[in-house]
Amino acid sequence: MHTYRTHTCAALRQDHVGESVRLSGWVHRKRDHGGVLFVDLRDHYGITQIVVDEDSPALPVLEGLRVESVITIDGDVKARSEGTVNANLPTGAIEVYARAVTVQSRADELPLPVAGDQEYPEDIRLKYRFIDLRRERLHRNIILRSQVITALRRRMTDQGFTEFQTPILGASSPEGARDYLVPSRLHPGTFYALPQAPQMFKQLLMVAGFDRYFQIAPCFRDEDLRADRSPEFYQLDFEMSFVTQDDVFNAIEPVLAGVFEEFGGGKTVTPAGTFPRIPYAESMLKYGSDKPDLRNPLVISDVSAEFTESGFGIFAKIVGGGGVVRVIPAPNTADRSRKFFDDMNDWSKREGFAGLGYVTRKGGEFGGPIAKNHGADRMAQLYDALGLGPDDGLFFAAGKEKDAAKLAGAARTRVGEELGLIEQGCFKFCWIVDFPMFEYDEEQKKVDFSHNPFSMPQGEMEALETQDPLDILAWQYDIVCNGYELSSGAIRNHRPDIMYKAFELAGYSQAEVDANFSGMIEAFKLGAPPHGGSAPGIDRIVMLLADEPNIREVIAFPMNQRAQDLMMGAPTPASPRQLRELHIRTADQGARAAAGAGAAETVRVDQAGA
Repeated sequence: MHTYRTHTCAALRQDHVGESVRLSGWVHRKRDHGGVLFVDLRDHYGITQIVVDEDSPALPVLEGLRVESVITIDGDVKARSEGTVNANLPTGAIEVYARAVTVQSRADELPLPVAGDQEYPEDIRLKYRFIDLRRERLHRNIILRSQVITALRRRMTDQGFTEFQTPILGASSPEGARDYLVPSRLHPGTFYALPQAPQMFKQLLMVAGFDRYFQIAPCFRDEDLRADRSPEFYQLDFEMSFVTQDDVFNAIEPVLAGVFEEFGGGKTVTPAGTFPRIPYAESMLKYGSDKPDLRNPLVISDVSAEFTESGFGIFAKIVGGGGVVRVIPAPNTADRSRKFFDDMNDWSKREGFAGLGYVTRKGGEFGGPIAKNHGADRMAQLYDALGLGPDDGLFFAAGKEKDAAKLAGAARTRVGEELGLIEQGCFKFCWIVDFPMFEYDEEQKKVDFSHNPFSMPQGEMEALETQDPLDILAWQYDIVCNGYELSSGAIRNHRPDIMYKAFELAGYSQAEVDANFSGMIEAFKLGAPPHGGSAPGIDRIVMLLADEPNIREVIAFPMNQRAQDLMMGAPTPASPRQLRELHIRTADQGARAAAGAGAAETVRVDQAGA
């Protein structure tokens, strides 16, 4: 018999009745029924009920153990009586009567319970993550993550992609988020950067002629954290040569749709080949966001023209000053009190906006100051144009276009949630396409790249030479699912002449491009194929599939919101020896050294004076 187990804690069934077995695992629960002790024994695979009666030498040992102690049980498999079968447990038709027990490891008092669904403060959960990972929900999430990654690899390989690994220690890039820097011991005063993404390396693989690349890539960004963001994350990074935007879409849609169908628990999934393609400008207008949740049926409309000569002076002034008025329908709200509408207005102010106007309508009768000043007839015409009914309310977001779009988008989400309009049991994908290549930077008073400077502009060199930069679109796209951006991607700019011109429009000289992106620009001068790709975020994919609101629930060992590892105590100060080896002096060391130098100078002056 094996030293630790003949079966896992999920393996035994009725056809094992009568067998002598050995099981090992953690004491999940104990229930004392007066002379008979029931123990739920848990391992990675599942749970088996152990019965210890007063005749068993194991009884006094198990009675003295705390839960989460690790034990090995020798016993006999017996069928449960008909009334005690647990249909919710795969092993629920049997139980093991213990003949002997070996204690492998005794557990002290636990900082948080493993059994049950109690909520515990996140700092405790992260400090004792190895305990937290024993809990069923989190354990299941991490297994799901592994299965998803395996499925992604399989599907990419089946499509002819080859997995490569790119460097972790690289050069810092001036674009994007803040880098995590790693000092070089051999080259004092210089630093490596951890990759924000393998962007340049994967493009260089295309230049090297590998055609279809992918990897499960670790990425690092030193940025403020949110519920769907982590400083260290993984993405399905891929790149393809000799492809158009359609080719990229056709390659990745079956992969994503297939994985969501496989692990989505029966939820419906947008079929591959039918992901809607929504231009960026349309998305910002209709949904107030470039990552729209299509489960929400509400659509925003621009009604600025309606208020150019309106009796509602506030809106007329905003429109006359170049602003816009956007509206969000609130269907079937006749039975809602005025408080519902006032609460929405209060919410918008708490979110930092000036306010959210509204019109109520009950049985065709309008209410509220906007309707009163605009006039019932004109308001009825507006409702007809928007396709609204006699019991639908309407919210108004007005101001500068970006501000109004942001408020309208947030209000669309909140109204959809408050009215229970968000469709459940589905994953709705879409592509956001036709992003602007450039935008005007109000702070620097100049044209700059709006997103990815390495995207190919639509129209290529001709567009750069003949169009207003703010009208040029890029071959750039995002994948969105249920309101979450899963990835950004693009058809790349593989021509040095077009790249130089694009950077010139953003105020960068050829010398600056050569200095900052020398590796890639030089490679492009030696024969580069047209290429493009994307990089769906694995953490967000698993977060959606696990129906978790926070990305930390699908990462085995995450950091907290301040980018700290509470379990391992990272980040930690470096020792003086380590700093000397790296030729680094911290700010407080510099201050102390300066203060010391000042004190020494004072002493020398005093001595000279004496």
